[in-house]
Amino acid sequence: MAMTCRLLCRSKKQLYAGQTFLQQHHAIPLRLFAKEAGPPSMPPLKGDEMLKGIFYEVKNKFDTALGILRKEKITIDPDDPAAVSHYANVMKTVREKAGLFSESQRVKYTIEQRTQEIPDARTYLLTLQEIRAKSGLTDDLGVEPVMIEALEKVEKEIKKPLLRSDKKNMALLLAEFDKINKKLGIWKENLAKYEEEVELKIAKEQLTELKKDALEAMETQLKREEFKDEEMVDVKSLDIRNFI
Repeated sequence: MAMTCRLLCRSKKQLYAGQTFLQQHHAIPLRLFAKEAGPPSMPPLKGDEMLKGIFYEVKNKFDTALGILRKEKITIDPDDPAAVSHYANVMKTVREKAGLFSESQRVKYTIEQRTQEIPDARTYLLTLQEIRAKSGLTDDLGVEPVMIEALEKVEKEIKKPLLRSDKKNMALLLAEFDKINKKLGIWKENLAKYEEEVELKIAKEQLTELKKDALEAMETQLKREEFKDEEMVDVKSLDIRNFI
């Protein structure tokens, strides 16, 4: 059960940059620049009713995820592409069936919640940098400075700070971002492919963590007197369904 909990927790905590791709693929967050209406307000709930609703929602999601994991054989082998692909597909099914965010949806939601009231493009970009840093993501190719340079170019041209509500001049900035994307080889029609590639990278990282945890657990177990004559089993032979 402990290993299963790690699986569930890690699938919920990993962040993927989605359309922004600031760390893995360095695309520019074009679509998120436009302000969008927030979600419709929910009717107020009493404290007990709200807590009860949250509890049952979490319980149902957890039970759904466990039901899937009980049926799927996961091979803990981060060096086997087939095992990584299967694990990624299983965790994708878990998210879809349990109603959890995908990695791209998670980042998109965070960005929208943090930026929906930001009026200007500069503060928006700086907030994106903050979100990236706090999420542990990296900007390996230095896309963020290039984005700021593009903004400064537009603001110099229009001789005033650029507001996100200024559709005419925002179009100028988005055009600059399109040029940057093309230089980086990022195409909007390939976003689904980029997302799949990142999901596989995340799956490999998660399997690597699971392998490390399993080895540490077995090493600790073998130090106990009653197991001193036992041999450590191959991690790939473990079946997490036996621990659920």
